[in-house]
Amino acid sequence: MSKIEITYTSDCFSDSAQQLSNKLERPIRTDESSPYDYLLTISESGLSLIPSADKGYGSIQCDFAGGTHAHRRRFGGGNGQSIAKAVGVSGKFLPRVLDLTAGMGGDAFVLASLGCHVTMLERNPIVHSLLADGVERAVNNAQHGFVRDGSAGDTELGDIMARMTLIEANSAAYLEQGPDHPVAPADVVYLDPMFPERKKSAKVKKEMQAFHALVGSDLDADKLLALALKVANYRVVVKRPAGANHLADRKPSYSLEGKSTRYDIYTLKKLPS
Repeated sequence: MSKIEITYTSDCFSDSAQQLSNKLERPIRTDESSPYDYLLTISESGLSLIPSADKGYGSIQCDFAGGTHAHRRRFGGGNGQSIAKAVGVSGKFLPRVLDLTAGMGGDAFVLASLGCHVTMLERNPIVHSLLADGVERAVNNAQHGFVRDGSAGDTELGDIMARMTLIEANSAAYLEQGPDHPVAPADVVYLDPMFPERKKSAKVKKEMQAFHALVGSDLDADKLLALALKVANYRVVVKRPAGANHLADRKPSYSLEGKSTRYDIYTLKKLPS
């Protein structure tokens, strides 16, 4: 198990650090000389996952207001993106999406930026904490903060975040719960199980390197596909590495192939037009 400790940069964050420590059952760092694998650090910029120097990559933070997320929502290609085509986004149909493997929320954010309402499920408590912090900061930024160009607030970002709902839950247990706990409406169920770790780790994004260490592989992905097919109204979309086997060896209705990624689409009925 990775050694993960919690730190904070100012005494004003001590209460938040203690709450996070209680939730994750991870200690607050008291010995600055002791070795660690990762630090969960609370600062003015939010919650960050900081690896030890030997990991070879920098800190990880969920930031919907800036960086790659800001660039992609402005220049990502709209409904022409592969993920939009796979999910079935169009000018006439904006599906309600249930994302069973939210991770850091990147794909959910893209879909929400295109107008979809997305319910995100994340079961790993550390990943969920990073994602929840990113969601909260984006909402605050949209309502009260300043965007990168210096203008007050960000109405577009606020609209996107309003279409994203985060639930901390094991997806299989969530889909199997009884009628007293109904599943969120899902026109499309989206599944992006953890890719198998590559031998050439230098080619893997830093988030994936960390998540392989913290989360491991999604061993229940085959089961999730079977459950997803029972709750989706129109289709199930599975994101896979190019060249990877189909989940549960179940052939999809069709696939959208990219250079490094493939979307397997399991259609249940025709999308509204």
